[in-house]
Amino acid sequence: MCVIVCFPFFFSLAQGSIPEPHDFLRLMKQKIFSLGVVQTEGGKVEGKSYRMGLFRTVEVFKGIPFADVPGKWEKPKPHPGWSGILKATKYRDRCLQVTLLQTKTQGSEDCLYLNIFVPQGRSVSSGLPVMVYLFGGAFLLGASNDVAILGDSLYDGKEMADRGNVIVVTVNYRVGTLGFLSTGDDRMPGNYGLWDQHAAISWVRRNIQAFGGSPYNLTIFGQSAGAASVSYQMLSPYSKGLFRRAITQCGVALSPWALQRKPMALTKKIARKVGCSRSNEDEMITCLKMSDPVGLTMVTSVTFRPSAGVVMDLLELGPVIDGDFVPDEPSRLFHNAAEFDYLAGVNSMDGHIFAGVDVPSINMRNATTVDEVKSVLTGLTRDKGAAAAASAFSAYSSIWGSFPEQDVVKKTVSDIETDFLFLVPTQIALQLHANNSSGARTYSYLFNMKTRIPGFPRWVEAEHAEDLQYLFGKPFSTPLVYFPRHRDLAGYMIAYWTNFARTGSNGTGLAYSKYTALSFYVDYWTKTYSSLPVTRGEEAVNQPSL
Repeated sequence: MCVIVCFPFFFSLAQGSIPEPHDFLRLMKQKIFSLGVVQTEGGKVEGKSYRMGLFRTVEVFKGIPFADVPGKWEKPKPHPGWSGILKATKYRDRCLQVTLLQTKTQGSEDCLYLNIFVPQGRSVSSGLPVMVYLFGGAFLLGASNDVAILGDSLYDGKEMADRGNVIVVTVNYRVGTLGFLSTGDDRMPGNYGLWDQHAAISWVRRNIQAFGGSPYNLTIFGQSAGAASVSYQMLSPYSKGLFRRAITQCGVALSPWALQRKPMALTKKIARKVGCSRSNEDEMITCLKMSDPVGLTMVTSVTFRPSAGVVMDLLELGPVIDGDFVPDEPSRLFHNAAEFDYLAGVNSMDGHIFAGVDVPSINMRNATTVDEVKSVLTGLTRDKGAAAAASAFSAYSSIWGSFPEQDVVKKTVSDIETDFLFLVPTQIALQLHANNSSGARTYSYLFNMKTRIPGFPRWVEAEHAEDLQYLFGKPFSTPLVYFPRHRDLAGYMIAYWTNFARTGSNGTGLAYSKYTALSFYVDYWTKTYSSLPVTRGEEAVNQPSL
């Protein structure tokens, strides 16, 4: 960017004509273009411009409604619109949810809003690629403006918009009980949060041209539960022609935590907690619909107790197979994603934070025992019984040797959860996309910058969600807490992601390959483990071999 912006000045020096001071001041004061008041389908909006550099600003529109206040367990409805000019300069409430400490609730039922970040230079932007971000948070919490870092949201899109010359959109959607509770049938089909996301993407498609974006060059991207959401949007028949590309970071619809297979059982459990337990299911549902939204939200809090089994067991609310938005097993829906270019990857230690809850000793000085490793595998492979756990332990301990060092044993626990919860499902999704593609491209990545979280052992690499600070340019916006290598990484990530959004290529030529993307453990889970029989009487889901 500097070469392009500064070239006229350097050219004048080469010609021996140094600009006078007043000429330079005139250049500095030259008009920076902006959209001003923008007409949307609901009414007029006006944002605020933020200076990013010489002749560069980002125009930010916060809190634009993309749907009306949703009814309880109803699909989103079109917004009725407004009169006058909406001053879109403040974020709106997040959707009703538990706080991070889960001691109370925050947010509102009036929450279906989005934010738009538009880069501007010496002419009004037009025809820009558009990137729509879906936040993560276990389908329980999160917001389009989540986690303030020195004043700015983690998902503040200014740096990505400016450095990548793309429009960034961040979106709210319902989470927790109000977003994902389901009876597994037409009475409360579920997936309301997914419908919210679909409504937001559709709104962007219809309105983004007025903000200088191309409605025909939309990329959706997300992390963790937001990545699984992107995956579901790709696989849904309702998305045909809606967007062009998709990026999933650390999660896919095939992840074992991303699908609720027993929705009615969960709904009955929640009904008991709020005093709506009834022998008649219709009466139970009526009672739930009359219940206080705050009380319904509080019962979804997750208490991380060592005795509760593996963390995955506690993450119960999420998308369901509803026969509509998600009409079948996710693994059988990749024909719907054939037209979307796809980039997917994981962090090298995505599972570490979960492994640290299941086996706290991995982050402590005291020893991690063989029994603790086996216990994690028993919890993860419970559907296939003791033989599966023994098989998996044999695979993961095969590199230990006779007297394994403690760091090796501890790291193994992290690797197990990373592979099972994130890496393997992502590799399967990549292969299914490549197999079903009708000309669309498939790319894979691995993010492995060493963790910046203090207090963790030396062997810990990229923790879950640590990629986001770089993608959203925090090393540039808050430079004092980062080193030059972090700014280099942030620059590369923004370039890779925005190049992909612009052209469908990541700029490196490194496409996904089933031969180079695999590890020994991916091969184990997708072939050896997947061939073992289910022993708990549950319907077996055929996972394809890679």
